Amino acid sequence: MPETTMPPFRVLGLSPDTVDYRAAWELQQELHARVVEGVSPGAILFLEHTAVYTAGKRTEPADLPDDGSPVVDVDRGGKLTWHGPGQLVCYPVVRLADPAAVKEYVWFLEEALIRTLAGLGLTGERVDGRSGVWILGGTDAAGRTVPDRKIAAIGLRVNHGVSMHGFALNCSNSLAPYEHIVACGITDAGSTTISAELGRTVTPAEALATVREHLAALAPGHLAPVAPTLLADAAGDSPTPNPLRKETLQ
Repeated sequence: MPETTMPPFRVLGLSPDTVDYRAAWELQQELHARVVEGVSPGAILFLEHTAVYTAGKRTEPADLPDDGSPVVDVDRGGKLTWHGPGQLVCYPVVRLADPAAVKEYVWFLEEALIRTLAGLGLTGERVDGRSGVWILGGTDAAGRTVPDRKIAAIGLRVNHGVSMHGFALNCSNSLAPYEHIVACGITDAGSTTISAELGRTVTPAEALATVREHLAALAPGHLAPVAPTLLADAAGDSPTPNPLRKETLQ
């Protein structure tokens, strides 16, 4: 897919300029409505959130934080997860090439993440029956069992053929928040970050360009081409000024 037919990539805020979850969700809803209406090309939004727990539609009481932390209920699929500094979040608010091909769209997001991890020397895997991207376990040098570890979460909502929400790639975030929840409803596996696996710090800002490159390369057949007239008007795709709209990546 030529670059000119893709929705624009936008950075809403990276550390130290983290983005409030509710503010980003409101922007997604506004943008989604305009894409459905046919007056916006949509956008692929990148950001780091201020720390927050969010609960998808399948969240159960047993999944909730054991320390009483507040939780934001959202309209995406999936269960409970955490977002915060050090985690690269991507919200593609885009029209799908085939509105019925939601599984293929999930594959597209997973594949972009798997290729990003491969470029860093990590093997990301899909696990049957579980969403997201994983680092598989096994046994360590002492023969001890090492569990699978989730490195990227995916949670979506597709309505009228237009996607909201997206993925969160653990780059350099703390893993402590996961100790207080049953992340994504999974009790027999853990969570990890790129930095923890590599033994060196890799920030969301460092991972961003590679993620964007793979999303663009894989987009044909998954994202609907955007009319040039809509791209020309992309800078004005919000009916009201929004302080989150910081940067457009060309």
